[in-house]
Amino acid sequence: MSKFIFEKIQTPLERSFKYSVFDQKKPNIKNFNWHYHPEIELVYIDSGSGIKGVGNHLSNYYNGDLVLVGSNVRHMGFTESFLDGKTEVVVQFKPEFLGNSLINTPELKNISKLFFKAKSGLSFPEPVRTEVGEALLGLQYESYFQGFITLLDILNKLSNSYSINLNDSNFEEINENNQLKRLFNFVKYNFNDEITLKQASEKASMTTPAFCRYFKKNTGKTFIGYVNEYRINHACKLLIETNNDIKSICYDSGFNNFSNFVRFFRRYHGLSPKQFRKKMYRQKGLKN
Repeated sequence: MSKFIFEKIQTPLERSFKYSVFDQKKPNIKNFNWHYHPEIELVYIDSGSGIKGVGNHLSNYYNGDLVLVGSNVRHMGFTESFLDGKTEVVVQFKPEFLGNSLINTPELKNISKLFFKAKSGLSFPEPVRTEVGEALLGLQYESYFQGFITLLDILNKLSNSYSINLNDSNFEEINENNQLKRLFNFVKYNFNDEITLKQASEKASMTTPAFCRYFKKNTGKTFIGYVNEYRINHACKLLIETNNDIKSICYDSGFNNFSNFVRFFRRYHGLSPKQFRKKMYRQKGLKN
């Protein structure tokens, strides 16, 4: 199995961040496989589909995306091919690019929190995705100083916007709701055993109907859907990082029925586990 690649990023001397635009004429051909770097990375893809790999998370995007990846978080390149005419903007900067004194100012405290949340990977849905995306595309036409101000404004906007956490295993570390923290930890340490709604409801000291409403309201997911997604993400990690046979991965991920495992896997990734593993090895630079 290949190791994750460390990418050394060269930031221009005249800027505090690196700004890149990729399209069909200028594709991003470097580090499409799994890699990491100290810089925080903000990626905007204006259209098209692809695979989103951040930390232990693997999923498909279908109409562009806006993703913030934290410092030293392993991730894949987001756009392998530009044949559909899409454009990708990548902004990379050190966590301390604002300076230690600046990041501690009251006006920037939300940006500091955003950088911490980015450790588990964040995806931003509409309408902020298009709004921020347009600003990121426009950065290429701005002066260095104005570009810095624009990036600061973008980060402030993201810090006050709804985001989707890509690695639920880390979600309990950043969510301020203690009840949810306990539930996320319960799943984290018990996902490979049977977990029922009754168990979770009792853990939350609620009736089952009340618990279902509470969990859906606070996470946007059903509890059973969350558990299955957590298990599938764990299975993806094992499929990529180990040579374990697929049936053992099924049971190690908390599924007690192989057919159900394959069915859920297809629902999330559109491929069987075997096809998924082959595709990762073949197209993403991984070797077994």
